Amino acid sequence: MRVQVLLLAKTPVPGRVKTRLCPPWTAEQAASLAAAAIADTADVLAATPAVARTLVVDGALAAPRGWGRVPQRGAGLGERLAAAYADTARPRVATLLVGMDTPQLSVGHLVDATARLATADAVLGPAEDGGWWLLGLRDPAAAAVLADVPMSTADTGALTRAALCERGLAVSTAATLRDVDTAPDARAAAAAAPATRFARVLSTVDGQR
Repeated sequence: MRVQVLLLAKTPVPGRVKTRLCPPWTAEQAASLAAAAIADTADVLAATPAVARTLVVDGALAAPRGWGRVPQRGAGLGERLAAAYADTARPRVATLLVGMDTPQLSVGHLVDATARLATADAVLGPAEDGGWWLLGLRDPAAAAVLADVPMSTADTGALTRAALCERGLAVSTAATLRDVDTAPDARAAAAAAPATRFARVLSTVDGQR
């Protein structure tokens, strides 16, 4: 299966990212955690077999060396997700998209998702909060359905699956992961992957409190 990987991210500017981590941490500390999560995720994507890697970014954050870079566009998250697939589509190449909220992500998670696309049209990685952390599509054009799916709700994962199924796609399910939105989420992600930058930064900012 020929696959490309996308990282959807927001430039880690204090006061604009991970604001639900404040408190217990400051805006600057939350931004440092966001930066670490992006770096950890980029490392995992770089180590995953893929024909291309692209940073789909809100803001001025530079892409890692050797990656493509496209700006996010669209009025809401659903539109930005749909645009990310459309703006990076390659003929006969499947697309895996992940966000910056799961620094505990592993290469194994992505290899498993890629394998699932051999027998399914789509693979969805559920998040514990009811959303999703990964969406892989054999045909990136199918992401057009995301523009009409309510995002950041407890039903987003289920609604995304329903929208894909209504389009006639067979949807496989990847591992469930926990998004980092709150302090308990951050601690759980760090505990799951203690060797990550994210875990080290979390230990540092805790020591600064």
